[in-house]
Amino acid sequence: MKKLKRIPQQRKFHVRSGDVVEVTSGNHKGKTGRILRVDRPKLRAFVEGVRMIKKHVKKSPKNQQGGIIEMEGPIHVSNLKVLEKYVHVSEKK
Repeated sequence: MKKLKRIPQQRKFHVRSGDVVEVTSGNHKGKTGRILRVDRPKLRAFVEGVRMIKKHVKKSPKNQQGGIIEMEGPIHVSNLKVLEKYVHVSEKK
């Protein structure tokens, strides 16, 4: 008999995409930025302009040039403090 895969329970975070946050600890302490996306299973968030990493990219139809690009790296959500909540237009009352 096959063993059933356990589906991880969805977690509720204090941050979500679009929020403006400040990094409270680590090498990037004190930096602020807008959250681009949240990786729920890994408990990580990608903050605009914070923890920039370099990635080597191969030439492809999508990226004609190739080379080294800079992109945001993940930060653990426990190291983030919300400064400004994102309010979607449909949520405004």
